[in-house]
Amino acid sequence: MSTSLATRPPVTGVRRQQPRRRRRRTIAPYVFLAPALVLFVVFMLVPILYAAYLSFQTYKLEGGGILGTRVQVFAGLENYIAVLTDPELGAGFGRLAVYGIISVPLTLGLALLFALLLDVQTVKAKRFSRIAIFIPYAVPGVVAALLWGFMYLPGTSPFSYLTKALGWGTIPFLDDPAIFGSIANIAVWGGVGFNMIIIYTALRGIPTEIYEAARIDGANEWQIALRIKVPLVVPALVLTGIFSLIGALQLYSEPMTLKPMTNEISQSWVPLMTIYKMAFITDDLPGAAALSVVLAVGTVLVSALVLWITNRKSTGAVS
Repeated sequence: MSTSLATRPPVTGVRRQQPRRRRRRTIAPYVFLAPALVLFVVFMLVPILYAAYLSFQTYKLEGGGILGTRVQVFAGLENYIAVLTDPELGAGFGRLAVYGIISVPLTLGLALLFALLLDVQTVKAKRFSRIAIFIPYAVPGVVAALLWGFMYLPGTSPFSYLTKALGWGTIPFLDDPAIFGSIANIAVWGGVGFNMIIIYTALRGIPTEIYEAARIDGANEWQIALRIKVPLVVPALVLTGIFSLIGALQLYSEPMTLKPMTNEISQSWVPLMTIYKMAFITDDLPGAAALSVVLAVGTVLVSALVLWITNRKSTGAVS
């Protein structure tokens, strides 16, 4: 017994190594997260804080005359009052609302329809269909706007060519009020594929036993889609709905690209175009910062409201 105790190795080294391993396990996640955190702080948090600070400032001339110098002074809520009482900005939000009413339901409806069709077992060429529907999402927004812009122009539009051949004249794609549908069409064409992939992935996660049990009970594919698939993918629909809503509030590239092709789109047609005009054309950086803060806060509030309404409905359905 004494021999075995004498030959037993010491355990002090193992005990010392355990705290080191624990420290490494504690530090390792932060080391991996550090690059992302640095990028977030430098390129997201700092610009946001600077924009919020700049929104409370204004420019004032000191010294008088031509040789006066422009200095930055505190303005309080002056920029926010000017932004919120601007009638042109209100009209821009109205145009944005019309665009959102057209684009968001169409994007979600078509994405859900395509996802349900691709989830049917008897559908052929599923892989090709998924790629074909998703490809427009890979096209940059400016390129898509230019592509559709040439199809909207009376001189280059294939649609207007057919209507003129039939004696119906050209289609006023870029005139009011058709301009709303034309711009919404570009967003729908590019956004359906991304939302469809999210909904389709949610559908593939549903256990097939549920479908088999429903078929045994006599349900057809249409009833399975409406009564089983759609209710189970509501979280995915909420997610894609919020994405589409945020994208609608950030409308910029499509009207900005189509602006040289029509007289219906002004420099302040939507809020983001107004921000660009104030910041880079009229040199009103504090006003642009104030409008940016208003738009960002509005986007967060609208998204939170949609989530709250959805959670309340789902909780009521469960109870």
